[in-house]
Amino acid sequence: MAKKRTKADRSQRQTEQLEKRIDRRPDEIEKEPSTLAPKSDEPTVLIPIKQQIRQRAYELYEQRGRDDGRDLDDWLQAECEIKGTRANATAA
Repeated sequence: MAKKRTKADRSQRQTEQLEKRIDRRPDEIEKEPSTLAPKSDEPTVLIPIKQQIRQRAYELYEQRGRDDGRDLDDWLQAECEIKGTRANATAA
């Protein structure tokens, strides 16, 4: 007849399974393909955040018809878009 499992037996078995997972080496862990990895063999190029903001601010300037005098507004809008933050237009 089979031995009846107790809570202590189950707890011990779970502990052993967790220890086995922790002891695994990185090369033993199954690697899942990353969705963020580039799909081509080209190296990833990181663009400094200031350059990204500058480029976006210039795009906003051009979209507005190259109307001068709103460079700070363009910069702040671009900064908010790039950094993903919300700007409070009334706070200055």
